[in-house]
Amino acid sequence: MAYGICPLSAVAIRNTSTDSSEMISQLLFGELVEVLEVKGHSWYKVHCLDDNCVGWVAANQLKLITPSEMELYRDHYAWVLDFVQAAMSDDHYLPLTLGARLPGFDGMRFSLGDVSYSFSGQAVFPKDIQPSADLLIKIARRYLNTPYIAGGKSPLGMDASGLAQVVYRIAGIQLPRDADQQVFMGETIDFVEQSRPGDLAFFENRLGKITHVGVVVTPIEVLHVYGRVRIDRLDHYGVYNQEVGRYLYKLRVIKRLLKSAAPAVKQPETTSTTAYSSQFELF
Repeated sequence: MAYGICPLSAVAIRNTSTDSSEMISQLLFGELVEVLEVKGHSWYKVHCLDDNCVGWVAANQLKLITPSEMELYRDHYAWVLDFVQAAMSDDHYLPLTLGARLPGFDGMRFSLGDVSYSFSGQAVFPKDIQPSADLLIKIARRYLNTPYIAGGKSPLGMDASGLAQVVYRIAGIQLPRDADQQVFMGETIDFVEQSRPGDLAFFENRLGKITHVGVVVTPIEVLHVYGRVRIDRLDHYGVYNQEVGRYLYKLRVIKRLLKSAAPAVKQPETTSTTAYSSQFELF
């Protein structure tokens, strides 16, 4: 069984093994895949280990790794929290974006194969993350004004379900790639007035198919993608955009993935928790 890791800032996952085919998703730096099929010397059919997305990646944009390397990278990494920040090797820079992974990060350095990088930006280890509405909204707001790109999930271009997925992923909750799959997650909220920050609002097209998703900011606001990542008005009918003076999407359902917050229990301060707090204070 073969595995791969994304060695670049963002790599397209395509519907078929051609450069002209539809981009259905992206791999961000450090994401892991299982290689299902090899087509010539140019393409790999991959299965993304995080969200089970299956598609084609150009062979020259993927680094093959061993099963033992895959397990190491899967279990030991940190999330990049900067919108865009460069990692530095001895002879080049590597631009990394919000939501990328730093494999084997020790707080200052990480390595990919034989290349070692230093990273001085904001990063957090998954074990130090406590999912909360406040954290979700802070992460989501960082993407404001990111342009729309179908299949994208980086700060340089993303779609609605990609936005929801990467925001929740950093906060420690894994979602499927597409909105019509994400809608099956969580607890149904009966009325928009009962929604809370961090809930997901799902929208349908004229055929009743779930085609859009956004992050609830307040019971009357939703952060979503329409041309760019933006905040629009939310009500029982859907998303209303004041700039164009009409509803953009019809509301189908609101889902809650975050459990009710339990009373905080003060823990002894450690180096790890101190580092975590100082990183998120910069949001």
